[in-house]
Amino acid sequence: MSMRFTAKARRGMVALTVAACLGVGAAGCGGGGDDGKNPKESAAASSAGGSAPSADEGQSQEPQAELKGPNGLLLQITSADRDSGGFVTVNGTLKNDGGNILTIPAQLSGNETEIIRNGHSLGGATLVDPKGKKRYYVLRDTDGRPLTTTGISTIKSGESIPVFMQFPAPPADTSAVSFQMPMFASADITISG
Repeated sequence: MSMRFTAKARRGMVALTVAACLGVGAAGCGGGGDDGKNPKESAAASSAGGSAPSADEGQSQEPQAELKGPNGLLLQITSADRDSGGFVTVNGTLKNDGGNILTIPAQLSGNETEIIRNGHSLGGATLVDPKGKKRYYVLRDTDGRPLTTTGISTIKSGESIPVFMQFPAPPADTSAVSFQMPMFASADITISG
């Protein structure tokens, strides 16, 4: 076996292990029960080439924060959950409150070449810990793909799409952070768990 083949195989195993761990973590966070969502809407949202919504996405919770973006785009943050693996998953809903079909701005993907190369995403989101004076960027897998909802290019008038973003967790004693997304107002949210 060549060194190149061994390195590729090792990278593949690391990616598989990370994907399995994230899958187990997401399954452990599931709330179960009926969230009142139409299964056809979920299938349509995930068939657009994006990542599949997690079990917590789109739950009908009172939003922690509502961030207004351009042209009637609204991001509602419904939860920010810390897990034992050292991650924070922010769940919410991206909604078009305008009267026309909107093209999702490319700026939401951020400006990092590696993330942009992987298509439309919410990779530009950050969490800011004002107490620790640190900024946390969206996590990426071993191939550089952001751990966020991906593949959303347009959103119809009145449509809501469940979204998620995963970040490294701030220290355990930090629960109040600021959520920032390019082209949106920032908002203070609380991390639970």
